[in-house]
Amino acid sequence: MPRVFIVEDDKSIQTLYKKFLNLYGFDVIDTASNGEEAVEKFKNFEIKPDIILMDHRMPVKDGIQATREILELKKNCNIIFASADKTIKEQALSMGILGFLEKPFSLEKLISQIKRSIPQENLA
Repeated sequence: MPRVFIVEDDKSIQTLYKKFLNLYGFDVIDTASNGEEAVEKFKNFEIKPDIILMDHRMPVKDGIQATREILELKKNCNIIFASADKTIKEQALSMGILGFLEKPFSLEKLISQIKRSIPQENLA
């Protein structure tokens, strides 16, 4: 079962993602409400997530900075940005993330993006 880490400052969106991803057979291993918390939790995961769903505009540390730090810890980490801020799309993609979902997006589009981002052997 693919392991997902949700980084999103809006608790209602966190809950929505978590319920929907669980429904589709994904294991949401944890959530973080800001970039600093995300980096700290990522460092402490014994088994790293298969995918990170990353928001951009968050308090304390934004998604770009958190992504940069996480990629320094694990170069081939699978990160999908989910943000209403289209101005950072090019910057985020140039960092080597797997995809960028412009909010608002359908939950089906989220599932499709995650499935394309995870190696097939991890989807079983």
